[in-house]
Amino acid sequence: MKIERLSQDKIRIFLTFDDLLERGIQKDDMWREIPKVHELFSEMMDQAYSELGFDASGPLAVEVFALPAQGMVVIVTRGKMNSHDGERATDDDDTEDEIYEMEVTLEQSDIVMYSFREFEDVISVCKQLKASALTDDGRLYSYNGKYILALEPALIDSSRHNAVIALLAEYGEATSVTYAMLEEYGKVIMPESAVREVCNHFKY
Repeated sequence: MKIERLSQDKIRIFLTFDDLLERGIQKDDMWREIPKVHELFSEMMDQAYSELGFDASGPLAVEVFALPAQGMVVIVTRGKMNSHDGERATDDDDTEDEIYEMEVTLEQSDIVMYSFREFEDVISVCKQLKASALTDDGRLYSYNGKYILALEPALIDSSRHNAVIALLAEYGEATSVTYAMLEEYGKVIMPESAVREVCNHFKY
């Protein structure tokens, strides 16, 4: 579980599928009102408080983005606190519902995204993807000092999807950035056919 602050009242939490499995939660469970999910959210808020000093009292807007190969991104935005909401959450179950007044939005994206620290890694993975005839598509972005390759699953042969993920993971890492954030804040380097374009431009 990785937590980062986006602003004074907003944090982003990245949960891998291993994080979910360790807690006995399946991906589809995040869409359901079950105790395990409530426990996970409480654990996330405790960690956010201990690491970032983020106090989750009062109304919260919670956005959950499911990413196909990476896991879940949870964005929590804190609303204006009411006068009686200034205390930290306790273990008392009676107060928990009052502490966490959540408005949850769930979105699912099938776009596969991996980030790379060096452009040489982008070149290497693109050459491997093309040489293995896995895909020559994709969009390439620059975001937060890294390069991000985004692949539409519809353009990947479903039987070779795992091979694509394995190659991407060899050179890069799963990113906690949602596609919506990438579209809004990222810089487009190659809008289409990124794998083919990289291979054509960098032949060494």
